[in-house]
Amino acid sequence: MRILRTKFGQILNNHLIDYPTPINVNYFWNLGALSGLMLALQLVTGIFIAMHYTSHVELSFDSLEHIMRDVNYGWALRYFHANGASMFFLVVYIHMARGIYFASYVFPRTYTWLSGVLIFILMMATAFIGYVLPWGQMSFWGATVITNLFSAIPLVGESIAQWIWGGFSVANPTLNRFFSLHFTLPFIILFVVILHLSALHLSGSSEPLLGGGSSKNDINRIPFYPYFYVKDLYGFLILLIIYSIFTLYYSNVLGHSDNYIEANPMVTPTHIVPEWYFLPFYAMLRSIPDKLGGVLCMGASLVILFFLPYLSLNVSTPVKYRLVYIFFCALLMSVFLFLGWIGAQPVEPLYVVLGSLSTIYYFLFFLFVIPILNILQK
Repeated sequence: MRILRTKFGQILNNHLIDYPTPINVNYFWNLGALSGLMLALQLVTGIFIAMHYTSHVELSFDSLEHIMRDVNYGWALRYFHANGASMFFLVVYIHMARGIYFASYVFPRTYTWLSGVLIFILMMATAFIGYVLPWGQMSFWGATVITNLFSAIPLVGESIAQWIWGGFSVANPTLNRFFSLHFTLPFIILFVVILHLSALHLSGSSEPLLGGGSSKNDINRIPFYPYFYVKDLYGFLILLIIYSIFTLYYSNVLGHSDNYIEANPMVTPTHIVPEWYFLPFYAMLRSIPDKLGGVLCMGASLVILFFLPYLSLNVSTPVKYRLVYIFFCALLMSVFLFLGWIGAQPVEPLYVVLGSLSTIYYFLFFLFVIPILNILQK
């Protein structure tokens, strides 16, 4: 009780105990807490793996084999960390889809959404860099393909690519830089998460029945503790069960078998495929034949998320009464999943055309569908 009387105790009480929460939020509002849980697990497992990992092109692959075979429970650390990235992205994707569906990006939650998009982009950078560290075939060639995209930037592209490589190709300096960044970026993500939570608690959680613009001063709110602690705990248990099943029984199903072959610059894999959580954006990259155009398209698909709060300024009507919006939103989510499937297919004319059409709708949803629906709603 003495702690609660201090300034720090009052902050904890306001944000973790008496925080006013809409009484009718469903389990989709648990996904933020689940994302925090996965971030914590990734930080812990990553720190222990880094104690045994060797960042060198001739030793990194063998050091991971050493972790798997010789370190006590090293196999668990490796698989929990690798599958944890997939679980982290799965939770965040559903969390962002919920935010788009319920229009949780409009005022007064603009800064909450913007900080969340920044977290997502940092996650993608961290995951890509981490995928390079095992130094398997898919790690090496994935790094070669993606980092080469920077060379498409006019005038400065080649210089940027060589700066990333630390030389004239993906080699040992690249691996050292990526390891340093992979260890540092999660702590930057943690800092942005704190800003994200601060912005959320300033504006309050949105309420499903009042639309995205609901305020923390709206009625029908109850303290976060004990009601929503129990709800979050239930979500934690379900996620941990799914996470454990994948890690303990299907450890490699979400990965690629070529990554258990040591990197060989002289042998190119027949089909270079990134991790599943990059596939929709990889399909957008391939949907435009021009190299620079593909890079700009993939970058714009992320940058456009920052402008979403400013493209939709009138969402006071609850989503259950916006049937046309529900249709187009469901279509967007279906198209995004379809892009993920296309990204895993070989580069053939049919898949390129389907990817192009899906990419067009992705941008149309943000640039035309949402603004037009808001004008019609008025």
